[in-house]
Amino acid sequence: MADGRLPGQTGLRERSKARRRGAIIRAALELFADRGYDATTIADIAAAAEVAPRTVAMYFPSKQDIAMARFGQVADELTSALRGCGPGESVTAIMGRWLRTSSGGADGAGTEQEVRELSRRMFAANPELSALRTLRMAAVIAESAVVIARATDGVAGDVGPRLAAAAAAAILIELFDLSAGLERDLATGTALRFLDAGIATLGSADPLVDGPSIDATRRPAALTITCAVWRVHGPPTGGSG
Repeated sequence: MADGRLPGQTGLRERSKARRRGAIIRAALELFADRGYDATTIADIAAAAEVAPRTVAMYFPSKQDIAMARFGQVADELTSALRGCGPGESVTAIMGRWLRTSSGGADGAGTEQEVRELSRRMFAANPELSALRTLRMAAVIAESAVVIARATDGVAGDVGPRLAAAAAAAILIELFDLSAGLERDLATGTALRFLDAGIATLGSADPLVDGPSIDATRRPAALTITCAVWRVHGPPTGGSG
């Protein structure tokens, strides 16, 4: 080999790096959850992970990079899956498969369930990190809008696909850190059915001109999408009230 190491040595070195990286992430998640993001220093994380501060810096340029490493990894996985969407494959099918098969970004940081619980606690304790998580879904929303527009004979930049994609991202954030089990499976099934119903209306939905014009059979799905988007971005401002 070019660097003089045998294949087994290379594999061992990579596994050691993955374990060290995972230990740093796990230590940071726990500290951010218990002490708060602002109150935790790189030195604190290094001590908890039993590594030197410079080792933490080798893996992560900043605290924010550590906090978002796990979610960033899985968001990138989903973005890639959406970009590789096959003909006729729905966005909800891709998302459902991703939710079932994603490791949750555990990567040596502990068991999947442990890491999910630490992540859930961290985001619950640090609203500023929750806002960053929403921003991190921008690429997922853009790719979802493309898939949805293709399925509904629309244009990705149109409001319908963008609303549906933003709703899907909000729902995924809510589902992702649920512990594996019946509750998560039921919640996932319900959420994906809601999204499917909302997306199915896009090809025939009436334009909202001078007030709502969505008929009664389409209104529940439209409200599902609107409420999910408002949860992430807030309701529109302005108007006469």
